[in-house]
Amino acid sequence: MLNWFKKKLSGETPAPAASTAVAPETASAAASTPAPPEKGSLFQRLRERLGKTRDALVSRVDTLFLGRKVIDDELLDELEEILITADLGAATVLDLLTKTREQIKRDQLRDPQALKAVLKQLIQGYLAQAEQGATLAMPESGPFVIMVLGVNGVGKTTTIGKLAYKFKQAGQRVLLVAADTFRAAAIEQLQVWGERIGVEVVAQQQGADPSSVIYDALDYARPRQFDVIIIDTAGRLHTKVNLMEELKKIKRVMAKQLPGAPHETMLVLDATTGQNGISQARQFNEAVEITGLTLTKLDGTAKGGIVVNICREFKIPIRFIGIGEQMEDLRDFDPAQFVEALFGNNGGAA
Repeated sequence: MLNWFKKKLSGETPAPAASTAVAPETASAAASTPAPPEKGSLFQRLRERLGKTRDALVSRVDTLFLGRKVIDDELLDELEEILITADLGAATVLDLLTKTREQIKRDQLRDPQALKAVLKQLIQGYLAQAEQGATLAMPESGPFVIMVLGVNGVGKTTTIGKLAYKFKQAGQRVLLVAADTFRAAAIEQLQVWGERIGVEVVAQQQGADPSSVIYDALDYARPRQFDVIIIDTAGRLHTKVNLMEELKKIKRVMAKQLPGAPHETMLVLDATTGQNGISQARQFNEAVEITGLTLTKLDGTAKGGIVVNICREFKIPIRFIGIGEQMEDLRDFDPAQFVEALFGNNGGAA
């Protein structure tokens, strides 16, 4: 995650004093902010939640290498099958094995056990590459606007709630905007999150024009000194042409109301959908230029290799990963920590 996000979430940027104003059709927060979760070893929790992927990938690689003395074509063929079934993707697996074979030809790699270290290094390289140059267009003044999109069922609204909680805990003043007006109960779900964590939610009725909702929300937010505005959008299939046109319109409206907005266009993907997530990322990116990704439900899949595949193919940084239902289970994505949790034998600090 980029430094700005880290500073915001650590509370380094002081938040303005809270306003008592309430907008029409706004769900104000009545509930108190939940107490922070008890902290154990966050790294160990990450490692535990990646257990299914580790069993499908690293444990099978360990079993494959057990007792093997040389790296031959048979071993590489079996390794290829393991990597494919962990959902690293055909192109990524081909690149991994091509680079591995190059090292073998140069006599830089002979021991099967050393091959595991090479795989770990290459995979971390793919993840780190997506982070490079992933700069954000920061506002000179005013709120930081995050436009969140994703298809139905990926955990988008829940992710928004958890992200808002992170900012709230860091002392930021957050506004949520319910612009996913198509999906039944999406507005109510976001309002429940707002009440639960203690932030305002601007909403209109189901079926309202999303651009109109956003226009009114930014108009309301302008004089009220919000630090972060998170906008929930796009609850339909990414294959719908009219949805993509609607998203383009939404971005234009934001830019007119607040120059430079949205400062982050975040796509939420369900890690359990595998290669369908690649298709979603491609379609949304072509329409509105995604600047960051959140992958949910990594604890529920043995195919967490999709993380590597997405980073290599799109060079879009992953901001957050979801590894469970608790508030703290929306984790800042750290490539080195992720790979260590997957491959490493020892715990570490988060």
